[in-house]
Amino acid sequence: MATASKAPKTSTAQLPAAPITEAAPAYLVEKVDETTGEVQQVPRFRYLPGHPRQIRFDAKAGQFNINGTMPLGPSLSFIPLAWRIFQDDILNMGRKLWAELFYADEKGAICAVLFHGYSVENLYRLIEPLFYDDLTLADVVVKVQASRKETTKDGKKATYYIAEFSYEPADSAEVQARRDFARDFPIWREETTTATADVRTSHGYRLPSEPEQPVQIEAALTAALAE
Repeated sequence: MATASKAPKTSTAQLPAAPITEAAPAYLVEKVDETTGEVQQVPRFRYLPGHPRQIRFDAKAGQFNINGTMPLGPSLSFIPLAWRIFQDDILNMGRKLWAELFYADEKGAICAVLFHGYSVENLYRLIEPLFYDDLTLADVVVKVQASRKETTKDGKKATYYIAEFSYEPADSAEVQARRDFARDFPIWREETTTATADVRTSHGYRLPSEPEQPVQIEAALTAALAE
């Protein structure tokens, strides 16, 4: 017997209902309700508004990790869905030039990773060839590799790591899913958001409006507690 189909709605821990559009957003997937047998459309990405999963680049060890605890190794590969390059004083580190990239990991969690210093310069070097290929970071799989460097200070050698970037073609369906998601939901990180940022460039990065911010966060947290 054919199952009924409902309008897209959020399931699993994280998001308010997706806005209704003429065509279903590419980030929605079908899921069967085990209780009713009905087919529902739910987001494949998990995101608490303003609180993406924090991915850190340890420039001393040349390793990426989750929240400073779970190691991810010396490299990352992802399709960015939003980013910004900006100058600001954040995380008690003084005013620096930062690159903040948002992406969905292999489990669908929306993540944010920060780079500064020479790593940001390397990211700019990646953006240039993309421009001449009529592409942006949102169109490709970005590969980030920790690269070992040496310096000498007071006659002593020291090592550190910077991020080097390359890219390869991305699946068009995966690109579209991320474009739709960034269009429908504000992508930002509360801990790195200030009123003093000097934004050089951005894509897909958006703060929620005053009316929608508490509503979205409350709905997301309520759904997470209900799981």
